[in-house]
Amino acid sequence: MPHPQMFAPDDPLLARIRGIALALPEADEKVSHGRPAFFTQKVFCYFGGSERRADGWVAHDAAIMVRPDADDDPALRQDPRFWVPMYLGPSGWLGIDLDDDTDWQEIAELIDASYRMTAPRRLVKELGGA
Repeated sequence: MPHPQMFAPDDPLLARIRGIALALPEADEKVSHGRPAFFTQKVFCYFGGSERRADGWVAHDAAIMVRPDADDDPALRQDPRFWVPMYLGPSGWLGIDLDDDTDWQEIAELIDASYRMTAPRRLVKELGGA
């Protein structure tokens, strides 16, 4: 049984994430487990996610989930804005909610770092930098 769609295709936050993610070399979008997923050969960003807490399951519909850079990971895990996603958390993924106060430069940097962690080397070389 397929997952139900858990996003609005015309969500303005999703539009911003699409603009950032799809600007990366050979990035594409698919729906995975009912949510938009941005990928090359592997997924580097999901729009929306969920978290398991002691008091139950919590949906984060206006959020992204990414694989942070190894150097940044410890600090991000100490930042209360970040949460550990169900299922993907054990593989090093983190989530952060999006709202009116979102720092879009920070979001772009998180998506870029996740892309660099998952994309083939030849695509990462196209970006230059570290």
